[in-house]
Amino acid sequence: MKKFMTVMALAFAVVAVLAPAAFAAEDGGASAHAFGYLGAGLAIGIAALGTGIGQGIGVGKAVEGIARNPGAAAKRQTALLIGRALIASLAIYALVVSLIILIVKW
Repeated sequence: MKKFMTVMALAFAVVAVLAPAAFAAEDGGASAHAFGYLGAGLAIGIAALGTGIGQGIGVGKAVEGIARNPGAAAKRQTALLIGRALIASLAIYALVVSLIILIVKW
């Protein structure tokens, strides 16, 4: 819990430092585009991190379950593949959002 609160405080500090610069841009110039690129990079990076952790945990638990009960391997494998497809779809959604951020002109 302490680590989570530290990360949240750090994220809040970064937003508090960057927000005035974003709102100070009068014509939506170069700084607005820079923040768009930063946002797109952070979006896909955090999504890749989250989906990687999710897939790792899912595969680990499935292998552990198959090791305990090899007779139920087919059922676990089917559920694992469906779960991995759903997790990967989240990364694809993040990629689409990042591309939209990069393509849209302010």
